[in-house]
Amino acid sequence: MLRRAQAGDEAAFGAIMRSHYERTFRLVYAIVRHEADARDVCQEIWLTIWRELPKFRGDARFSTWLHPIATRRALDHLRKRRRWFDRFLPFDTGDDTTEAALEPATTEDAGKLAEGRERQATLQAALQALPPKLRAVLALREVEGLSYEEIAKAISIPTGTVMSRLYHARRQLAQKLGAKP
Repeated sequence: MLRRAQAGDEAAFGAIMRSHYERTFRLVYAIVRHEADARDVCQEIWLTIWRELPKFRGDARFSTWLHPIATRRALDHLRKRRRWFDRFLPFDTGDDTTEAALEPATTEDAGKLAEGRERQATLQAALQALPPKLRAVLALREVEGLSYEEIAKAISIPTGTVMSRLYHARRQLAQKLGAKP
């Protein structure tokens, strides 16, 4: 399938994209934390993949080649957004497209639902507050399940730096959530 896509077969490329899109989207979303932006970044990623696919040698798995491209694009997006939007727009640009909840059956269910939403909001705020480099490494490890070595290759940093960033990301996250690190 990859060879056909490298030769310009759009149907083969479409099949590859469909099989890898969700994982790529989850990775990008874990870094940028905004659904619409993550979809835009994914579109840019797949355009890049289409252009660069003939250069893929097949020395590693396709997903191993895809991850660094996705991570760099997501981090680049955050840098651009910070430079332009966050500097000039004083209001929150975070994702507020949450699903509408069904009415709870009892007041106990309503309390649990509210508590769950509050915990989710606290976690999202804590993740958003992490520096992008720490958030990216945390997403690759916890969302994508990559090993330290795979993360190091994906974002072109030494394995020791991956371990250090993961340590700091987890420590900062625990502090923000009020847990002992």
